[in-house]
Amino acid sequence: MFESAEIGHKVGKSEFRKAEEKLRTALLDAQYELLESRGFSVVVLINGVEGAGKGDTVNLLTKWMDPRHIEVRGFDEPSSEEAERPYMWRFWRVLPPRGKLCVMFGDWYAGALRERVMKDSGKAVFEHRQDEINRFEAMLARENVLLVKLWFHLSKDAQERRFEMLSADEKTRWRVTDEDWAAHKRYDRTRELAEAMLRATDSADAPWLVIDSEDANHRALAVGRGVLEAITGQLARTSTPPAREAERAELPELPDRRTFLDTLDLAQKLSRKDYDDQLELLQGRLALLTRDKAFRKHSLVLIFEGMDAAGKGGAIRRVTGALDARHYRVIPVAAPTDEEAARPYLWRFWRHVPRLGKTVIFDRSWYGRVLVERVEGFAAEPDWMRAYGEINDFEETLEEAGAVVIKFWLAISRDEQLARFKARELEPHKRFKITPEDWRNRHNWEAYEEAVCDMIARTGGERSWNIVEADNKHFARIKVLRTICERLESVLSA
Repeated sequence: MFESAEIGHKVGKSEFRKAEEKLRTALLDAQYELLESRGFSVVVLINGVEGAGKGDTVNLLTKWMDPRHIEVRGFDEPSSEEAERPYMWRFWRVLPPRGKLCVMFGDWYAGALRERVMKDSGKAVFEHRQDEINRFEAMLARENVLLVKLWFHLSKDAQERRFEMLSADEKTRWRVTDEDWAAHKRYDRTRELAEAMLRATDSADAPWLVIDSEDANHRALAVGRGVLEAITGQLARTSTPPAREAERAELPELPDRRTFLDTLDLAQKLSRKDYDDQLELLQGRLALLTRDKAFRKHSLVLIFEGMDAAGKGGAIRRVTGALDARHYRVIPVAAPTDEEAARPYLWRFWRHVPRLGKTVIFDRSWYGRVLVERVEGFAAEPDWMRAYGEINDFEETLEEAGAVVIKFWLAISRDEQLARFKARELEPHKRFKITPEDWRNRHNWEAYEEAVCDMIARTGGERSWNIVEADNKHFARIKVLRTICERLESVLSA
């Protein structure tokens, strides 16, 4: 879930001052409307890696909003009084009344993660704690408590730079302790477990907001906007007078709105000669891997997603060119039939799960729930938000049964898509590939990019997405084939 939080967002001083003024005004307005309505309470959970500015953010929120109606609670190791009671007791005690806001530092996630990182608890206990948290948060949502869950993220290198910078200045040296450096040594384990925890506890009722914390200005604006969006969204869902809707519709924009997709180098190319040479070698390599005796203990599930005209079909044909036609199927996914729509949305994909030794290739997939259905409004927000967890569970089930799940997002620029659309219209044998809906979808490009970034963040981790720079078809097809070969070799040799 951390890809977009490691691209180094930057916000200059002048940009920050302009955005800060609007944001502070909007936050205060939202806070007073919350206080007036008393329809729900707000709990902001502060979590993240060491050195990411969690404490600074707590101070910032009390500075930007009316501190009389914000309570800040910090939690350390349980006291003897707390230890004699159920784990969640100390958090229950400080839940704010409706109309008020509470910021929790060191909440129910911090203890669960710390115990697992330090190996004081095992995997089963960690997963059980996450189940408890999910039920607790679902109950809070039903009881009119709005949870704003923030994870402050730094890459390992950025964390080390932050510690070294603070340690080098006598005025700030006190801010970096031996415990901080010890935490840095455990960074990789912490990141792995934190990502698993965030995926397992990300829900429609209480989604996570991951903050790129390398730049303090960006971090501050991202937090302020996240809190504002959560409160105004909840106000809009409650009995708020319609006259306030237009006023609430415009949220202050972040100056640096780059996403993970914006960092891709889509100009990568491969010559026709290199393509032909590598294609034959990689197809042969893949053919041998799927005929290997070890593959009989596994199946292969390939998922291809991408913008229209990104080259999914061409990439799939180069894969199937290496496979025995008796042992694979390609499943093109379109709108659900009446039979499929009458059942849970994953039903139609469960029908195509392959046997051991077989391959199934999905040309679009179950991710339609969090892409097209989300953007086009075919699924309500609670439905596509809960789909992330359901998809993660589905894919984990496939892998536990021996499936090798490999997911591709073929990334294409808007200009290249337009060029391909026009080319398709001019070629009689390709006209069937372009429809009025394809042209209409281009108007929702930004909404689709936002949905894609959420999808990659919330369904990555152990089954990470393979991002394929697809403006050059030759480069994309070779990257797809090489990725499949390398993943199968890793699995079959284990």
